[in-house]
Amino acid sequence: MIERFEDLRCWQEARYLVKIVYEMTAKGEVSGDYGFKDQVRRAALSVMSNIAEGFGRMSCRESIRFYEIASASANEVRSITYAAKDLGYWTDQEVETLHQSTLKIRAMNRKLIKYLMSRNKT
Repeated sequence: MIERFEDLRCWQEARYLVKIVYEMTAKGEVSGDYGFKDQVRRAALSVMSNIAEGFGRMSCRESIRFYEIASASANEVRSITYAAKDLGYWTDQEVETLHQSTLKIRAMNRKLIKYLMSRNKT
């Protein structure tokens, strides 16, 4: 039973994403690239925050909007990882870890949106 946003698996995965992004941006060359570091951290936090905000909305339509924003922010994180790889900030394995997390979040959000859309039709 889902009673709080913390119960959502997509939010739990987004929390994990934030943790690894913060860990990965706290070390190495990327830690000194403040603009880059800030952008990827804000994007990761946006994923988690928009899922929580969507859960708190009173209408399905509003909830869906925030889940879509969370998915877009997950795409932003994923896009940024390519720049991090190209700049030599992160290894292939680190990039793959983030890619998998963002793809997982997007898939879970998609299922949640489909559920809300089907529920809204009745």
